[in-house]
Amino acid sequence: MDQVIQPKVRLYDPTLRDGHHAVRHQLDADQLRAYARAADQAGVPVVEVGHGNGLGASSLQLGQAKLSDDEMLTVVREELHNSRMGVFMAPGWGTTADLRNAVRHGADVVRIAAHCSQADVAERHLDVLGDLRVEAQAVLLMSHMISPGELAEQSALLVAYGARAVGIMDSAGHYLPADVTERISAIVDAVGDVPVIFHGHNNLGMAVANSVAAVEAGALVIDGCARGFGAGAGNTQLEVLAAVLERKGHPTGIDLPSLLRAADVAEDQLMPAPPTIDSISLVSGLAGVFSGFKLPVLEAARRGGVDPIEVFFELGRRQVIAGQEDQISAVVRQLQHT
Repeated sequence: MDQVIQPKVRLYDPTLRDGHHAVRHQLDADQLRAYARAADQAGVPVVEVGHGNGLGASSLQLGQAKLSDDEMLTVVREELHNSRMGVFMAPGWGTTADLRNAVRHGADVVRIAAHCSQADVAERHLDVLGDLRVEAQAVLLMSHMISPGELAEQSALLVAYGARAVGIMDSAGHYLPADVTERISAIVDAVGDVPVIFHGHNNLGMAVANSVAAVEAGALVIDGCARGFGAGAGNTQLEVLAAVLERKGHPTGIDLPSLLRAADVAEDQLMPAPPTIDSISLVSGLAGVFSGFKLPVLEAARRGGVDPIEVFFELGRRQVIAGQEDQISAVVRQLQHT
């Protein structure tokens, strides 16, 4: 009898959450259903769903989703028979009531996000998740803004608060592989046996290479989206990542032909076109600005008659983070008077 190789690296699929950024959070029920069914058939371990900014984030400031959280959760839950359903929440946009509601709708994995230097904002929510008996994960956003040592300290705090997996998001697509190696290694050393997460963006064309570097530094949970569907230049491309990891001797447990079919479904039914690294996405990565700012910056710069590249570099100098979209207009006004 052939020995079954157990996957060591778990792939986590936020196509139906992060991808929402690319279409102004306007995916409908049929689109969610089609991709969730295809991902489930491929054996993707976790399929995450929701507004691009997570539970409770649908708003005028961040963008109003076509569907409510309840509708999205219900539709995707019905299609998942092999995969677990994941959700994402950032304190301040979502609440403990949103967490409880997501669990009632069948969420199996719940991620709490905090700005990279503010792990303490996740403490209460991780405590609630412990009572709800779901897998609680925690991620640090805009992680390029602090040092590897500080990321390790913040990650250790998240574990102390109850996270069963912790890690970092390259929210601006700013990293090169050496950056990832240094940060993931520090976090792995700090949290012991707790699985470490890496979530990449492709602004500098490095998302797959960065994800491989994360695995080789000890990360065990790696995010990827079908066709890279996500904010700005997109996320790590899931089907490419799975193929590369398999070739490098890291089994994922996912059926690659079925995953390729799921990626085709995503391209045909979810997105107007697969993400590309255009000039603005590249500048966003260089400036270290959240990839989800791309469309708002382009609109504001057009209305204000200023160069969007200059807007991004000024936002980077200000170290603006998601949730501070009002700074885009402020920067445009500043540039109009210079």
